[in-house]
Amino acid sequence: MLNDEICKIRDKLNKSIERGDDYSVTYDLSVKLDELIAQYYEELKNTKKKVGMDKRAN
Repeated sequence: MLNDEICKIRDKLNKSIERGDDYSVTYDLSVKLDELIAQYYEELKNTKKKVGMDKRAN
């Protein structure tokens, strides 16, 4: 599930920051997290549109 992947990458990012990993590692994790969050909100938006359309059909 997308939410699980977001949590996993967020945890990796936090650990990377705490360990003081190379900037490129932290940056890559941050970008990946941003992409997953954007995807999550896009799916949420599409789900709301679908639910709204279903309500109008009744």
